[in-house]
Amino acid sequence: MFDDDDQLLARVREISLALPGASERISHGRPWFFTKSGFAIYGGSVKGDGGWVQHPTALLVKADPSELPAWLDDDRFFVPGYVGPSGWIGLDLDDDTDWRLASELVETSYRLTAPARYVRELDEHHPA
Repeated sequence: MFDDDDQLLARVREISLALPGASERISHGRPWFFTKSGFAIYGGSVKGDGGWVQHPTALLVKADPSELPAWLDDDRFFVPGYVGPSGWIGLDLDDDTDWRLASELVETSYRLTAPARYVRELDEHHPA
């Protein structure tokens, strides 16, 4: 479901694996980045009228609940299948991606899901 040499995936890996305690594993055919639980996924899908619509180069993250309505009003974002009902959003990545935004989304998701000791370690090196 993904190309391990994909440059967009390489960028997501760089951002995600720089966070304290972060690891990567393949789950359901896609790269997942996690500590105790997942905080970013590369690739996703949306249930459409004719079945599942693939977003193979999307970044999926858990959104801050206070920011979720704004992201859902932004045409760049979609509600991914499976994890969307739990507050996750998807952003399709391409050559024009705002990587600063992508990094901020990954960090927010990390802060929402990582154990407190990892968040403290992150704060010591990179305050929110």
